[in-house]
Amino acid sequence: MTTNRLASLRPVGAASLALAAAVMLAACATDDPTPSATPSPRASSAPPAASVEPTAEPTPTPTAAPTARFTNEPDDELAGLIPAQANGVPVIVAPFDEFALTPGDVGVAYGEIGDRFASLALAYVEQPRLTLYAMRIDGDPVATDDLEPHLATAGRYVGIAGLDPEPWGSGEAGGHQVWLRPEDNATVAGTMVYTWSSGEFVFLLIGVDDAVNRAMIAALPGEPAPSPTPIPTATPSVSDSAEPDPSASGAP
Repeated sequence: MTTNRLASLRPVGAASLALAAAVMLAACATDDPTPSATPSPRASSAPPAASVEPTAEPTPTPTAAPTARFTNEPDDELAGLIPAQANGVPVIVAPFDEFALTPGDVGVAYGEIGDRFASLALAYVEQPRLTLYAMRIDGDPVATDDLEPHLATAGRYVGIAGLDPEPWGSGEAGGHQVWLRPEDNATVAGTMVYTWSSGEFVFLLIGVDDAVNRAMIAALPGEPAPSPTPIPTATPSVSDSAEPDPSASGAP
């Protein structure tokens, strides 16, 4: 019967459909596989380049600043600069082992210049009173102009009261350029103070007789005093030098 044949064919058809569906699923699974649980190996990256550290520049060692010397080695050359007499009066040069002063003692009056004082010679005149301090300098030469910042303390070192640099002035003595401080209310009558340099030596002098002072300065090294600037002469004009015109006077 037809009905039975159809009924018997249904299970077969259903099974065929189920089989076809299974085949299709299998095909899909083959075409699009699921990712593997094991991660694929990554391409090896190049090792990082070794960093080259710059070579450190060597730090220059600062030059040590000079320090004041509080010992005084004998310096016969320095002592030999001092004359035996000044303006006819004897000058006494103290032996190095007979006075307790050192370059550092006088150097305190000259700041950083005084730190370079290497040796000190001391001389004096008993009458009229005069005292001379002569110092040798280490290193670069020092000009007389370089002493200007230290004038007040230089004056105080030789007994001038106060620290006023105003009384000091630039001048000439013994043919040398000097700084000088004339007599005033802070000094004994007639007292003059001088300080100057020759480049290699610095001198400080205090005395009460200016003729003796200047004779001592002239006998020691120093910078030449600048020549005075000549006063320019007036140039006559052309009209002043022209011959007078006789017709201008009304002469026939």
